[in-house]
Amino acid sequence: MVSTSVILCTHNPKLVYLERTLTALRNQTLAPDEWELLIIDNLSESPLIDSVDLEWKKNGRIILEEKLGLTPARLRGIRDSKGELLVFVDDDNVLDPDFLETAHRVADQKAFLGSWSGQCRPVFEEEPPEWTQRYWGNLVIREFDEDCWSNLPRLAATMPCGAGLCARRPVAELYERLHEEGGRKFQFDRTGDSLVSGGDNDLAACACDLGMGVGIIADLKLRHLIPPERLTLDYLSRLVEGIHFSSTLLDAERGISVSQRGWGRRILDSLRRMKLALPDRWIQSSATRGFDRAARLLSK
Repeated sequence: MVSTSVILCTHNPKLVYLERTLTALRNQTLAPDEWELLIIDNLSESPLIDSVDLEWKKNGRIILEEKLGLTPARLRGIRDSKGELLVFVDDDNVLDPDFLETAHRVADQKAFLGSWSGQCRPVFEEEPPEWTQRYWGNLVIREFDEDCWSNLPRLAATMPCGAGLCARRPVAELYERLHEEGGRKFQFDRTGDSLVSGGDNDLAACACDLGMGVGIIADLKLRHLIPPERLTLDYLSRLVEGIHFSSTLLDAERGISVSQRGWGRRILDSLRRMKLALPDRWIQSSATRGFDRAARLLSK
């Protein structure tokens, strides 16, 4: 009987990374008949049905989602899955062999948690520039020693991330209903080359709406494959702008007041940035730009 659904959403994946992701899934210690695998092919230029072999997974499927965007892909996975526990895996995540078994155990032992994720350890294709280290958290790199949870939907310390996100079915179905019934006017996720994000936070926070908690679990581990192009100043700047844009909109959705910066605040922020080294100055400008875009949108 399927108790867990693994939902892997992908758009034009790097096939060598995807193969490592699938190999790690193939090597999971959780009994094969206890979990299903849904690969949601979100309009990849080369259809995955032609390049991905799922013969090893009896209850595995490749599903084409023709509406572009990570949000529609996740929603399709929620609708088509059967498990009571949903595990969202990215196409550059390499799960530890006991990941699904651990997720299953957490679901059984911590009934108060509605959503959770674990440690995301980096695997860099090339040695990253030293200056990038302070921005690794934006690349979904997260290492910690102790479990931590809360019932606060916007507390960063306990907010699960999208890589290896585990959600109980009622949590995922509430997220689905919010989109179907017009409760979300904006898609907090990437579409094509856009670096807007936050859909994973929005989904996870639905646990709090149902009276459950969110958390991070130290024993739940995966490796995140990171190519060199994600460690450039241009990419990190665009990423930070997208994160600040979407997080500001998410704050507003959750009742946190957001107001545009006045001229005094703008001048003070500019003076502070002038003291920073070039990469940091550039990225901080991107963060401010993302916030300002969101604040203007909210003021309309």
